[in-house]
Amino acid sequence: MYSLGIADDEFIRGRVPMTKQEIRILTIAKARIEAETVICDIGAGTGSLSIEAALQAPYGMVYAVEQNLEGIRLIKENAKKFSVNNIKVIEACAPQGLEDIPALDAAIIGGSSGNLSKILDFVDERLKTNGRIVINCITIQTIAECIEYMRRRAEYDYEAVQVQVSQLQQLGRYDMAKANNPIFIVTCQKRGVG
Repeated sequence: MYSLGIADDEFIRGRVPMTKQEIRILTIAKARIEAETVICDIGAGTGSLSIEAALQAPYGMVYAVEQNLEGIRLIKENAKKFSVNNIKVIEACAPQGLEDIPALDAAIIGGSSGNLSKILDFVDERLKTNGRIVINCITIQTIAECIEYMRRRAEYDYEAVQVQVSQLQQLGRYDMAKANNPIFIVTCQKRGVG
């Protein structure tokens, strides 16, 4: 059994971008995934977040949406490696391909291919009251679009944190910090009307 925070080198990677361990841990925590949570992971890449989410929601379901064929293959291989059967892989460029997704407790957006507002519109229609959307933004344009979108939506509360992770790398007798790219994690919670 795997606990939250699987080591990066445990995943089958290929050449598809992968959310790093520390960001996965924070993303899953911000999404508040429980045993029966229904989650949509948009821009799933290698499936690392989908796998972590599925392990936290053994009686729930994860819909992993990815348009890259290598990514689709890697998600399936990683799901098999980690013995996760509560993942449904959807090959699509969101929001296309999401029509049959049921009501959601949480959505994680790691890649939007320039369709963030359309994806958020679609996810909003499926998201239950008190549901959460967690968006990992690596560009300033994405964080700006996300904040602007949420400011127009009175039914959402949102917060954003910037995370910068550095790992020590041994160079001879010294240890030097090697920085990963900073990421903004935006967490949005849908409030009830009235």
